[in-house]
Amino acid sequence: MQKIISYPLSVLYAIVFLFWLLIFHPIQLVFYYIFGYNAHRMSVAVLNFFLLRTSHILGTVYTITGRENLPENKPLILVCNHQSMHDIIPIIWFLRNVHPKFISKKELGKGIPSVSLNLRIGGSALIDRKDGKQALAEIKKAGEYINKTNRSMVIFPEGTRSKTGIPKEFATNGLKMLYKFAPDAYFVPISINNSWKMNRFGQFPLGLGTKITFQIHKPLKISDYSFDEIFEKTEESIKKHIN
Repeated sequence: MQKIISYPLSVLYAIVFLFWLLIFHPIQLVFYYIFGYNAHRMSVAVLNFFLLRTSHILGTVYTITGRENLPENKPLILVCNHQSMHDIIPIIWFLRNVHPKFISKKELGKGIPSVSLNLRIGGSALIDRKDGKQALAEIKKAGEYINKTNRSMVIFPEGTRSKTGIPKEFATNGLKMLYKFAPDAYFVPISINNSWKMNRFGQFPLGLGTKITFQIHKPLKISDYSFDEIFEKTEESIKKHIN
């Protein structure tokens, strides 16, 4: 029954979602090229506010805890498990004060209104998964960027989404590069639950009444740990709180 009801609601959701992407694409361009970085950043945050509210059409609700744990004016490496694209919008909106950027596959850097534009001009790192040398060079630049600007970089060390919510093995390479080239940063483990249920029926229709939670754990200062120690603690913190 839920799947049947979801068809018309998913169509409405998709239409409104695309509307916001199309509206904010030129807004981003104007804000970035005329008013600069901060204006562009706020335009992206507002876009994601509307995208997040659009998901209420599907009965989706969000809970985020632990924001008080985030250090102020420090570079942050936000390490999250990955369950769906619905992980990303709440991170951009709820954590807008720490200027979240993303390590993303290069394919997302073109073809999607607003989203691709923000990835290209907003400070994110676009990596080629088939070219390890290029990927590591981009992550190196990302680490140096956040270390210099006191902004944050989001990384999903599983590398791909978990379609069942069960976390996949965490890869070390990207985290190791950020550890090395953002020495003033903190690793911030974040556990995401239930966003995979938005795609419980596949890409269409979408799941209804999903309660997505984000739990921000105690940040770990890079300079206090070896890489192996901080990697182990980060992975353990995230996976221990995935339901």
